[in-house]
Amino acid sequence: MKRTVRVFWWIFAVGFLAFIGLIVAANYDAFGKMPSLAELENPSILQASEVIALDGTLMGKYYTERGNRSNVKYRDISPHVIDALVATEDERFYQHSGIDFKSTMRAVLTAGTEGGGSTITQQLAKALLDQGSKNKAWRMIEKLKEWIIAVKLERNFTKEEIITLYLNAVPFGNNIYGIRNAARTFFQKEPDRLTVEESALLVGMLKGNSIYNPTRNPVAARERRNVVLSQMEANGKITPAEAIKLKGLPITTNYKKLDENTGYAPYFREILKDEVRDALRGLTKPDGDPYDIYEDGLKIYTTINPQMQEYAEEGMAQQMAMLQKEINARYDVKSGTLWKDHEKVLDRDMRESDRWKNLADDGLSDKEIRASFDVKVPMKIFAWNVRREKDTLMTPYDSIKYHRQMEEASFMAMDPVTGEVRAWVGGINFKTFKFDHVNLKTKRQVGSSIKPFLYAQAIEERGFTPETECENVPQFFPGSGWVPSGRRGGGANMSMANGLAYSKNCVTAYIMKQVGPQQFADFLGRINIPTPVKPYPSIALGTCDLSLYEMLWGYTIFAGRGFSTKPYCISRIEDRNGNLIKRFDYSANRKEAISEITAYTMARMMQGTVDKGTAKGFRTRVGAAEMGGKTGTTDDNADAWFIGYTPQLLAGSWVGFDDRFIRNQGDGNRIARPICEYFFRKVLADKKMGIEKDAKFVKPAELENEIGSADILISDSDPDPAGQGDDQGVGKEQDYNNYNNTDTIGAESKVFKEDENKNPPKKDSVIKTPIKKEEDNSKPIGSPEEPKKKKGLLKRIFGKKDG
Repeated sequence: MKRTVRVFWWIFAVGFLAFIGLIVAANYDAFGKMPSLAELENPSILQASEVIALDGTLMGKYYTERGNRSNVKYRDISPHVIDALVATEDERFYQHSGIDFKSTMRAVLTAGTEGGGSTITQQLAKALLDQGSKNKAWRMIEKLKEWIIAVKLERNFTKEEIITLYLNAVPFGNNIYGIRNAARTFFQKEPDRLTVEESALLVGMLKGNSIYNPTRNPVAARERRNVVLSQMEANGKITPAEAIKLKGLPITTNYKKLDENTGYAPYFREILKDEVRDALRGLTKPDGDPYDIYEDGLKIYTTINPQMQEYAEEGMAQQMAMLQKEINARYDVKSGTLWKDHEKVLDRDMRESDRWKNLADDGLSDKEIRASFDVKVPMKIFAWNVRREKDTLMTPYDSIKYHRQMEEASFMAMDPVTGEVRAWVGGINFKTFKFDHVNLKTKRQVGSSIKPFLYAQAIEERGFTPETECENVPQFFPGSGWVPSGRRGGGANMSMANGLAYSKNCVTAYIMKQVGPQQFADFLGRINIPTPVKPYPSIALGTCDLSLYEMLWGYTIFAGRGFSTKPYCISRIEDRNGNLIKRFDYSANRKEAISEITAYTMARMMQGTVDKGTAKGFRTRVGAAEMGGKTGTTDDNADAWFIGYTPQLLAGSWVGFDDRFIRNQGDGNRIARPICEYFFRKVLADKKMGIEKDAKFVKPAELENEIGSADILISDSDPDPAGQGDDQGVGKEQDYNNYNNTDTIGAESKVFKEDENKNPPKKDSVIKTPIKKEEDNSKPIGSPEEPKKKKGLLKRIFGKKDG
């Protein structure tokens, strides 16, 4: 008997020492790296990065499947959620120190049939360590690690902090992480507004977020919710009467999942990703790892003005809906002859579609797949309405044609002096058409919108003035054999100012002969247009391809008093705790390109375009005291442009089809100008935008007695521009004034759902708030302002020393 007792104690001692040894080994990274106390104080739970507008409005997020979470503070979580969580997951949460030995022994003895033994703190540790192996032996090792981290968490955080960290980390299925996203997705409300039954439903999902998902399994979800309500009753959080009443309620949700299309300026946010990556290249987090915009909870502060963004999208929607109606009525579109000799385009799209790939994966032959594209099926297609879609019955092949026949557009607005981008619309609908038409890489033929650069060079380097007489006859360029086409209305000679106002090709070609193709191509480089332009004579009429982004960059020299200013869109980037990572100083991107005298002269000349020229009446209709502008149209009306500016605001629009063989029905004035006109009219009428109607271009002292009103630059005896300008279509100017009404189907951008119930901070509170120093990063996510740290014996083993 004594021998048996000795053997028992010997086995017990060996087992105990082995257990202690495993704990020590796990604590010293024998089974994988354990987070330090510093890392626990700033846990690396995956967190979505947020894009923030100029006024503090949340524009949208970047996240991975596991990183779509928004952290909240303890005070912003409904007490009902806390009560439901503790009552269901960890009844003795406020009594234990991370490990509930009573629950653990119960789980061991009952093999988990009467509930698990993990505390909320242990579940948080599991989330922090990203554990959950299917291998039972390894899972035991993971449990040891979770115990260690649980004790460390309890020694260093308050109970409130632990609950907050836990609720910010837990998954609710469908790639929804954190209580805030869950509340927003399932109920369209903030977590502090959750009712008892809503709280019970969400907490119930933690046991199995797929099995108890109310949208998939409402019966099981209701049963699980009622279990949680029973636990709340048993723990005194609700009365028996309340429990009976709440259990009888049906499951009611308002499910709407957030996606990349939610929020402001979706095209802009997609392009912004690359800007952020470039800005953070070479910078690392405190642990030495590079920043990840999808997982590190960055705060990206941009220069976008949400109201201007909405005005831009409204203007585009109104104009493009009208144009598309005309296009759909065209014979070549209705009959399908538009696609004659272009079937390869449709065939390529068909073979690259998800439908084709999925059917191929299912084992269907090419012939069978092709035949399926001619069978009508129910589908959603893009439409110009408030929802930007409609249900229809259509063949997949016809749907490809339908969407390729949609006319595209782009728009950008910026401060011409500072370079801050205020609005960015890359296309007609981001959900359906992802391709962005604003950015540097998307280039289209610019047409007559390039002419102001040539005229500026002629003034700057060849001594031209607005009154300089120019030949308005065809010009021959030896060596190239190029003779530009164009209407000769207005006489054999014309002033430089009139040539620009009426966009005369022959006048422009004459000026090109005086400047020189190579010199003009070099000049475009000097004003910082990034794309190299080959020195052909025809570039005077815009035969080169440039992006809208580049064109506005170039036009900054006119309103920016001779300085070329690169457009920029990020003001600063902070980490998840508000510590400054990088502040952007763009002063180096502002370089003098032409003299202030030339810039002012061009600004006054270009008012001729928007007063009497190819965009006649534009300035008067928008209500600006002074402004300049230029239309642009390419051969066969494939591309239409308009760029306009006041002393404080520069904006431009492009309209065309992605397939260049599909032509516009009109020129830059009729097609592209109305988008900018709507935008300027709205912005100038809105005093909150800070853009003054009465603003005037600053006249250099040298010109005090030389140039007055822009009206003197254009003769009143000149005919109406209709039918005269090479950028003007047939008809009278009033035919193109299609913005007398204010009806619109609305902007594509919508208030980001998490932000719609909040008042965004004022601009000053965003721009002028002092940036926290990098050493101020000791508070955990979602913690109260001054949490009290608990002290105890175990802290001397697993954590810092007391005091």
